[in-house]
Amino acid sequence: MTTTPAAGRGTFFAMFRPSTECGAPVRTVAPTLRLERRLLRGGAARLGGMDEVGRGAPAGPVHVGLVVLDANCGRPPTGVRDSKLLTASARRRLVPGIEAWASAFAVGSASPGEVDALGLNHALRLAGLRALGQIDGPLELVILDGKYDWLSPGDPTGVGTSFATRCPEVITRVKADLSATSVAAASILAKVARDAVMIGLAAEYPRYGWEANKGYGTPAHLRAIRTLGLTPHHRHSWRLPAPGWAAISAPAPWAGRGPARPGCSA
Repeated sequence: MTTTPAAGRGTFFAMFRPSTECGAPVRTVAPTLRLERRLLRGGAARLGGMDEVGRGAPAGPVHVGLVVLDANCGRPPTGVRDSKLLTASARRRLVPGIEAWASAFAVGSASPGEVDALGLNHALRLAGLRALGQIDGPLELVILDGKYDWLSPGDPTGVGTSFATRCPEVITRVKADLSATSVAAASILAKVARDAVMIGLAAEYPRYGWEANKGYGTPAHLRAIRTLGLTPHHRHSWRLPAPGWAAISAPAPWAGRGPARPGCSA
């Protein structure tokens, strides 16, 4: 079951543009615990804030962070904001405080190959269910950033069937990463975890600039794709400007498995 509290619709593509990767943090109003406290007072023993990172990146996995709160959680760490509004160093500094504050926390991920095989939303669901699978005990509610519930069961692919009994009720809220502290904290955990993965992969593929762009489609990254082709860590089902859609060190993940992807010759 999914419910959507009233909220204004923000600019959709803003979520794909980390606003502080190359500059100073943006001054914003801090998120609050009003929504979480109202839901806990309404009968939920434990709830989680959930957010994803990497949705719009042509390379790398998607990560989903989960921060669980109960009635005993006190004041959140000072400085928690949507991860896109913080510098990388600020995000890293906040992680220990978030982990100490939350009653539980987790990060799940889905690989580029899973994004290609399942589609983006189903891969997000798989990553979210992997995060939920790390949490002990019942969780009644999840506050999900955005308008669309990609977490709940019922999709035709059967993704995460073994996790179905663990999926709690989902409440969607547009821009929850700006207004709900648990969701903002989850975005920080997911972003720090994914950044570490991309920095590690940059050592294997140093010419794509992943240590700086984290797999997002910056002009320099797209130029590298045009020049060098795709790696196994790119999302091959996307319309990327690679010459001949050739992969480096591995065949395209859809090779020999049904029709060619859009933009590819059969």
